[in-house]
Amino acid sequence: MVEIKVPEVEARTILTNYVGANNFILDLKEKIKSKYFNLTRNQADYILSNHEIVPKIARKKVKIDPYYSQQLQEKKLLPKAPTEIWVEKILVEGEKSYHIWGKIIESEDLYSFWVPKSQIVPTSNKKIEVDYSPFSHRPPMEHQKPAIEALLKNDMYILADDMGLGKTTSAVIASIIENNVRTLIVCPASLKINWKREIENYTNEEVVIVEGKKWQEGKFIIINYDILKNFHSFKNDSVRTLLDSGIERIIIDEAHYISNPKAQRTKIINEISNKLGKVWLLTGTPMTSRPINYYNLLKLVNSRVASNWIAYVTRYCEGRQFRAPNGKKIWNVNGASNLEELRDRTQDKITRRLKEEVLDLPDKIITPIYLELKSEEYEKEMGEYLSWSDENKNESITIHLAKLTKVRQIIASNKIEHTKELINDILEQDKKVIVFTNFTAPLMELHSLYPKNSVILHGQMSKEDRQKSVDEFQNNPKIKVFISNLKAGGVGITLTSAEAVIMNDLSFVPSDHSQAEDRAFRIGQKKNVSCLYPTFDNTIERIIYNILQKKKNVIDTVMGDIPSHPEIDIMSELFNELHNS
Repeated sequence: MVEIKVPEVEARTILTNYVGANNFILDLKEKIKSKYFNLTRNQADYILSNHEIVPKIARKKVKIDPYYSQQLQEKKLLPKAPTEIWVEKILVEGEKSYHIWGKIIESEDLYSFWVPKSQIVPTSNKKIEVDYSPFSHRPPMEHQKPAIEALLKNDMYILADDMGLGKTTSAVIASIIENNVRTLIVCPASLKINWKREIENYTNEEVVIVEGKKWQEGKFIIINYDILKNFHSFKNDSVRTLLDSGIERIIIDEAHYISNPKAQRTKIINEISNKLGKVWLLTGTPMTSRPINYYNLLKLVNSRVASNWIAYVTRYCEGRQFRAPNGKKIWNVNGASNLEELRDRTQDKITRRLKEEVLDLPDKIITPIYLELKSEEYEKEMGEYLSWSDENKNESITIHLAKLTKVRQIIASNKIEHTKELINDILEQDKKVIVFTNFTAPLMELHSLYPKNSVILHGQMSKEDRQKSVDEFQNNPKIKVFISNLKAGGVGITLTSAEAVIMNDLSFVPSDHSQAEDRAFRIGQKKNVSCLYPTFDNTIERIIYNILQKKKNVIDTVMGDIPSHPEIDIMSELFNELHNS
């Protein structure tokens, strides 16, 4: 005969002999002494599951979510909403909640109650005192220091400062201060060299860039999203390099690339990050117009708001379920709701500042972005020019410039893909951007990529058509991209609705660039302007860029005005660099 166990009987037996420190169980132990008290099934189950668990002494105030605070105020009819609760002990830690021995208001006696984990605001216990003297050769700006310290206080965190505020520099300095932590940096392919150069500005530790299917070891390992799958497989256990390489910290740049949870790159990063428990996300666009794009980022940094997908999409994405024609239930989560609440409830996991909120920025923020060119056509043309110039050093500057035109056109054409990435990032932030190029072909190609939300300006257009492009860009909220020839659009017009300027390719005249930058930075501009210079690091363009930088005369521009004959001045230095390298 099978013995039937009754939970209430078992629990009563345990209570009789209980000598632990769980106050809820001790209270029940007192109550069963009365012949009129009977255990409920829930109480019995609680005793059976938790009587061997030793409560944790806390004795501290814990900050609670403001929206949970309002619920407590309404439920307990309090004169004001409590911001903290007193936790004497944590009796039991469940998967989604804590059973607490404590009190909500000061005048109460201690008692037991459940608190959802998602309603407790975590606080970092790390005390951070940063010595910035090792970085005195390239000191962080004042606004970057709170970002650095926030990263150091949190193993899992989102740095979502606006474009131009130096998220890369902040993360690099923080990772160096963290010390002896092997770091994997995941970023778009076009930013790998930029990361390497920025790290090398601050440390002599080995920095490696992973290409193709060849893994490399270093203190800092830089890899692009597209090749993550070469080093981590969900089907083949022998391809687990990312997990087996001893990486301790992962930094995800342009983290909005992993907002889609179904994408392979997202699944790989989620698994690696969850195992490491140390992940910093960098993005200027943590949430676009759809809060669902924010969910995976919050999940990665273990935000309490992302503990329950259905609760998240219902509350913040106007999520609703409907039945498709095939009978399958589908969620529509493309809406947006309660955004202020979402912002408030995620503040413990994110630093987000706009340029206009930061006081120590220059009005123009100049940012070079170093890229690598892989082009047989460039190698061929450049080789032919160098061979010719060795034998014709005394030819006129005009002829040398003409010979280099084809090389510059190749560079400008190959730059389009990278410029498009920058444009897309700016558009994701709902900002307007100006793009300058020296050549008609890339101008028209860029325009073809944004046929509905861009306008153009070039030398063959009438004055009326040029002004129409300017007016459309300035006044039409749907026109986000202004694409212009550097000479034709670099002077005499006002484009203050833009917050970013991209130089697709370089002129030999330094003042061309500073004047072009100032199309956005003019009277009437109320915001800081980011000027981006994507530059191929392994080409003649890098030499030109360095020479142009040396010519600047004012600190807040890259290119200063140069007297007399700028092309001659630039070309003479260019010859020296090319023939002495």
